Amino acid sequence: MEEVDVEPTTTPIPGFDSNQKHLGFVWGPGDILVYETIYKASGGSAGGCPFVHEVRKDEDIYSPILRKLFNESHHIFVGLQRIREDLPSKNKKPQFVSISKNYRSVIRACMEELQQVAVYHNDSLGNTLLSLELIWNLCEVLFIDAAPAGSLVLHLLDWVRLHKADVDEKAREVLASESPAEHQAYWDVVISYVLQGRMDEARQVLVKQAALQPAARVMFKLLDNLLMKMPIFNPGETQTLTEFDVKWRHWREEVDHCLQDQSFASNRHLEDICKILVGDEDVLLEYKELLSTWYHFLVTRLLFSHPTVKPTELHYYAQSSMHMFLDTRSVPEPLDSILLAAFEFDIHQVIKDCSIALNNWWFVGHLTDLLDHCKLLQSHNLHFGSNLREFLLLEYASGLFTHHSLWQLAVDYFDHCPEFGRVYLELQIERVPLDTERKALKVIRICEQRQMTEQVRSICKIMAKKALRNNRLGSALSWSIRAKDAAFATLISERFLQDYCAKGTFSDLDLIDNLGPAMLLSDRLTFLGKYREFHRLYGEKRFSDAAKLLLSLMTAKIAPHSFWMTLLTDALPLLEQKEVIFSADQTHELMFCLEELTSGKSDEDIETTKIELLRLALARNLAMAIVKEGTVEV
Repeated sequence: MEEVDVEPTTTPIPGFDSNQKHLGFVWGPGDILVYETIYKASGGSAGGCPFVHEVRKDEDIYSPILRKLFNESHHIFVGLQRIREDLPSKNKKPQFVSISKNYRSVIRACMEELQQVAVYHNDSLGNTLLSLELIWNLCEVLFIDAAPAGSLVLHLLDWVRLHKADVDEKAREVLASESPAEHQAYWDVVISYVLQGRMDEARQVLVKQAALQPAARVMFKLLDNLLMKMPIFNPGETQTLTEFDVKWRHWREEVDHCLQDQSFASNRHLEDICKILVGDEDVLLEYKELLSTWYHFLVTRLLFSHPTVKPTELHYYAQSSMHMFLDTRSVPEPLDSILLAAFEFDIHQVIKDCSIALNNWWFVGHLTDLLDHCKLLQSHNLHFGSNLREFLLLEYASGLFTHHSLWQLAVDYFDHCPEFGRVYLELQIERVPLDTERKALKVIRICEQRQMTEQVRSICKIMAKKALRNNRLGSALSWSIRAKDAAFATLISERFLQDYCAKGTFSDLDLIDNLGPAMLLSDRLTFLGKYREFHRLYGEKRFSDAAKLLLSLMTAKIAPHSFWMTLLTDALPLLEQKEVIFSADQTHELMFCLEELTSGKSDEDIETTKIELLRLALARNLAMAIVKEGTVEV
C-alpha cells in the first residue's frame, strides 16, 4: 500500500451526535483502505475501530470476461498508434472506421461469452457491455465516420437495428407457428419491422395476413405497393440528395393521399402502418413498447419525417424526441444523457459523462485515443499539463498495473503517452511484485528496452537480497553483478569464502568459473574468481601456474589479510612436491608473507603447529630451490 505524507481524510457519517463516527480513507496504487474512527463531541478521540476494509477502485480488471476485452483491445490500440501521421486525413478515415469496428467487435465477443456462461441476464456486466457498444457505435457514426445528410439516417437505422434485435427472434417464433397470421405477436412483428425501416421483411410477413383475408386483398396490395416504393437514399448511386428529396416527397404525398381517402379505415393495423409512414408522432408514441427507447423513436421519426436531416440539426430532434418519449417526471438515466450529448456533438461531455457513469477507464481511454487520432480533440488540453487523451490513458494503464498479469499491457499505453508516460512507468514498474525470478527478468527486459537504468539496478538489488535471505549465494551473486552493486557483491563474495572455509568446497562453480570481466566489480569478487582459478589450475596439475597465481594474490594485496593463512596452507602441498615448484625468490616472498601475518600476534591468536609446519616446508623448499638454481647456473 502506498504511503501518504498527510493525515488521511475523514468523512462524518450522519446520524451520530455525542459520539460521531467518521470514515478514514487511505489511497493506494489500486485500492483504498477504509477504516472507522469515533470522535467525542468535545473533539477528543474516543479510540478507533479495529476493522480496516480494503476497497478496490477498479474491480473490473479481475473479471475473467473483461480480461479478454483488455487483452484484445491492447492489440488494436498498438496498431492504431502505428498509423502514419503524415498520411492525408481522407486516406486515414477508412482505417479509423475499421479500427472502431474492431473495438466494437471485441465488446460484442465479450457479450457473447457472457451469454455462453449463462450470467448475461443476471449480471449487470452484460448491461454495461451493451451500453458501451451502443455509445461507441453512435460515436463511430457521428464523429469517426461523420456520415453526411442522407447517409446519416441509414447509419442510424443500422445502429438501432443492431441494438434492437429482438424483433427477429419474435418473427422466427411467429413464422414457425401453425398459423402465423393468427399469432398474438403477428402485428407486433410487422409494425416493428416498419419502425426499423425494414420494408422487405414487413412485406414478407404481411403476405401471411393477406392470404387469410381475400376480401381485403386490394387493401393489402395497396399498402404493399407503398412499402415497396418507399425511397431509400443510396450514396453509391449518381442520384443527388436534392433528387432523392423530391422523390421522397412525392411518395409521402401518395401515402398521405391514401390516408385522406381512408383507404385503410377498415383495418386499424394497416391504417396505423400508413400513419407511421407519414411520421405521425402520436401514432408512433402509441407503440412506445415496441420502440422501447427514445433514441429508437428519434431514428424512426427521422426516417419518416426528415430523411435528409443534417448532422447539425440532430440535436434539436434528439432533445424533442427524448422529452416526448420519456415521462416528464422521470430523471434521464446516465445512458440517456450520454447519447443526447453525442447527438448534440458535444464530444467532451460524452467523455465526461462516461467517466462518471462507468466504473473503469477502458472505454473513455480507448475512445478518446481514437477520437484524438481523428483530430477531434485538438482544442482540449487540461489545465494541469497533460491533454485529455493522455490523462485518461494514464489512469487506465495505472489501473492495469494493480493486476498480477495485465500490468504488462499497461507498459505499451505508457509508451504512447509522450508527456508523462515515462514518469508513470518508472513509478509503477517498481510496484510490480517480484514473485519469481522469471517475472523479475521480464520486468528487467522491459526496463532495459527503455534505458531505465536505475529501475534495473533497483530490481536486481531486491532480487539479490531475496536470494541471499534464502541462502542461494549463486543467484544472489548473479543479481548483484547485474545490478553493478560492488558493496553487495563484496558481501556475497565473503559468504562464498566463509562457506569454502567451513566446507572445503565451492558452491555454484559454473558461475564463479565464468565470471569473466564481471569479477572486476569489487576487489573481493576479483579475489574469489582468482582463488577459484587457483584451485582449477591445481586440479589440472598445472602446479607452476597455480603457485604464481597464489603468490600474486598475497603480494598484490588482492587477498584479504584474514585469508592469508588459508592461502599459505594451500601452498603446503606445492611446497611438499618432489619437484621444486616455488623458486627461491618466490619462497622468500612466501616467508615475508608468513612473517607479516604472524608479527605482533600472541601465541593464542595464531595456529602454532600450522605455522611451524609452514616454516619447515618453506625452509626445505628454499634449500631445494637454491640447490636447483645453483646447479642450473653451473
